[in-house]
Amino acid sequence: MTSKLRLADRTNDLFPILGFLAAMASLAMPLNAWLVAFILAGAVVAAVHHAEVIAHRVGEPFGTLILALAVTVIEVGLILTLMQAEPEKAQSLARDTVFAAVMVILNLLMGLCLLSGAIRHHEQRFQRTGIGAALATLTVLTVVTLVLPNFTSSIPGPFYSATQLGFVAVVSLILYATFALVQTVRHRDYFLPEGDAQDEPDAHAAPPSAQRTAISGALLLASLVAVVLLAKSLSPIMGALLADWGAPPAVLGVLIAALILAPEGLAAVRAAKADRLQTSLNLALGSALATIGLTIPAVAILSIMTDLPISLGLDAKSTVLLFLSLIVSVQTLANGRTTVLQGVIHLMLFAIYLFTTFVP
Repeated sequence: MTSKLRLADRTNDLFPILGFLAAMASLAMPLNAWLVAFILAGAVVAAVHHAEVIAHRVGEPFGTLILALAVTVIEVGLILTLMQAEPEKAQSLARDTVFAAVMVILNLLMGLCLLSGAIRHHEQRFQRTGIGAALATLTVLTVVTLVLPNFTSSIPGPFYSATQLGFVAVVSLILYATFALVQTVRHRDYFLPEGDAQDEPDAHAAPPSAQRTAISGALLLASLVAVVLLAKSLSPIMGALLADWGAPPAVLGVLIAALILAPEGLAAVRAAKADRLQTSLNLALGSALATIGLTIPAVAILSIMTDLPISLGLDAKSTVLLFLSLIVSVQTLANGRTTVLQGVIHLMLFAIYLFTTFVP
């Protein structure tokens, strides 16, 4: 077991360096697409790993906030890079990716956490106050950014005008910043495990040293640079491949969200299995909030500066699935206890979303 952990640590230390070198090389010459894809996936996993190391050093709930921010930086970098590389496909990319991330988090990730935790521990508990605040913030952000554009009249269609887009970007930032303040300063105890759960041996291993944390910080930055530059070189090939397969445009958003959230999802599932559902939910909902609260403002700035219109409003099918996911999430987390039933419900909701994405 120890040798496997050491190998994993060495791999996570290697990929940021390898990714950074490949990213620099991609600026001068074309690289093999499969090699780029392999290094890109490794760099994403390594980035989240090193964010986890830093998060472990600073403790909860700051740790989950750092993880969410790291994942969102990667997502924003990918979206902005792909938007600039392929402007003709950029109009709906941000919407598809943000919506896919929300559906992955609320249904796939939450479903896996609830199901795996309940199978091992039968019933798990968490603090309703903090989770309820996160769900309320998430509901406002998703509806304002992904649904309301369909009902405004300044510009026809699922678009915001430049003024509206700027206003929504500011609102998103204010909501996310306020939530982060509540989570980390004002009401930090709302997001910590109740009672003796905070003192369980499995909940907190020995924190990494200051030297290890500094190394992880440098490797995290190298990983972020590698992800953005490698995605830019890979985007034309990915677009052509999806077109050859006849896949709907929204599939690209699903692939980006799955790639970015996979490592963090594994961390959340591990926490649920260790009977730390509070940490799992902090990770899941924190990622969803950061995805919208930071991605939409970044995309809005690019749209306004480059005069590139972006389509944010969801179609009718996606709107129904979004509302259904939000309503079920509120009901699932209403009483502070979860069982296998809630996990299965969320996983079936994700299956419906995935099926209707490929078969609209």
